[in-house]
Amino acid sequence: MSFTVAIVGRPNVGKSTLFNRLVGKKLALVDDTPGVTRDRRPGDARLIDLKFRIVDTAGLEEAAPETLQGRMRAQTEMAIDEADLSLFVVDAKTGLTPVDQSLAEMLRRKGKPVVLVANKAEARGSDGGFYDAFTLGLGDPTPISAEHGQGMLDLRDAIVAALGEERVFPPEGEDEAVTDVDLRAEQAEKDDDYEPEYDETKPLRVAIVGRPNAGKSTLINRFLGEDRLLTGPEAGITRDSISVEWNWKGRTIKMFDTAGMRRKARVQEKLEKLSVADGLRAIRFAETVVIVFDSTIPFEKQDLQIVDLVLREGRAAVLAFNKWDLIDDPQAALAELREKTERLLPQARGIRAVPVSGQTGRGLDKLMQAVIDTDRVWNRRISTARLNRWLEMQQAQHPPPAVSGRRLKLKYMTQVKARPPGFMISCTRADALPDSYIRFLTNGLRADFDLPGVPIRIHLKASENPFKPKKSRKIH
Repeated sequence: MSFTVAIVGRPNVGKSTLFNRLVGKKLALVDDTPGVTRDRRPGDARLIDLKFRIVDTAGLEEAAPETLQGRMRAQTEMAIDEADLSLFVVDAKTGLTPVDQSLAEMLRRKGKPVVLVANKAEARGSDGGFYDAFTLGLGDPTPISAEHGQGMLDLRDAIVAALGEERVFPPEGEDEAVTDVDLRAEQAEKDDDYEPEYDETKPLRVAIVGRPNAGKSTLINRFLGEDRLLTGPEAGITRDSISVEWNWKGRTIKMFDTAGMRRKARVQEKLEKLSVADGLRAIRFAETVVIVFDSTIPFEKQDLQIVDLVLREGRAAVLAFNKWDLIDDPQAALAELREKTERLLPQARGIRAVPVSGQTGRGLDKLMQAVIDTDRVWNRRISTARLNRWLEMQQAQHPPPAVSGRRLKLKYMTQVKARPPGFMISCTRADALPDSYIRFLTNGLRADFDLPGVPIRIHLKASENPFKPKKSRKIH
């Protein structure tokens, strides 16, 4: 992107609505409650012919640095410092407040370009608030309606005037993406006997999930080496699913911080429901999901339900036992956690679990290596020839049961998909094969083809009976 824009203003002036309008998606949570946004949320924006990076920020308020509002203000000021331009949003409907005046003074001290935006200009009686915005001393306000998309052309012209055309419009070809498609690889993937190598350079999407106050945001900040996400002792600070990018050993990692997931019965407020729904979208978008456990109170019922949810979504899962620095006897605790993991999570046999500490940084490299190893398994493909040799051996050692005096026969097996590994077995009387035998095959696949900790899906397909009489065609 050619430049970066930060959206700033006091709470409830429509910053997140404008952010969603510019990125063209409902990425940021929007609610009538003031102060919904707390973290910095980046996105790729498009405004007429402009393409730029945009950052949604928390509403600026006057507060002490140690308070939650004070830490939110510090995050917003960091976004202003990193941006090339600030969109200062005021509410034309309600008019200016003393907070708007102090924010205008703060932006003037920063000395960076500012575009004054008078939102909600479509409302009846908004003219007074619009003309009051001239008194802020930040130039002519641009009237818009983020909700209805009015005034976007004027906003585009104001951004170009503030930064200049040379800065806004990059030289031709700068943003053009070069793609190199290997047609031979695509053709090879269609071959049943092709086992592709794992791509160590492919960007990886990782979601961090868990109960409230498990230390998810602290963990990501330690990965990044900076206070990128808002943290604190209060439970439930994170509301939006925030994505951050960084490099680990030369590989691009896109990591999603999500809101803490409480038991469904305890989620009553609309805003928390929106936050949890946003977290579920992040899980579906991610490839590998790190479920963060609080080591001091691990394996709560909600922890197990989150792991089950991730596996049912077909994601690769890794467990991170956070706050390991608070454990008095690490060896005994580790043995207990391993025993409980095997006993309480039989559907994820072999799942990788790593003790870590977001405060001290302990175990983070091991955690990322576990993520890479799990993603490698999640993408694995097995040739059809190997699978059918394995299936014959399994039936010889442990034949399928006889149902109603007739032996079931598994004829053919192939892998139909990866991410997660999915297999199709052609057999006689597919509806009669018991679940216990399917579990036997699943466990065998895990052990013999080294597929630990990822969901394995087996689909049964009944082969056609050549001796079954076909329906006679009716002649009219």
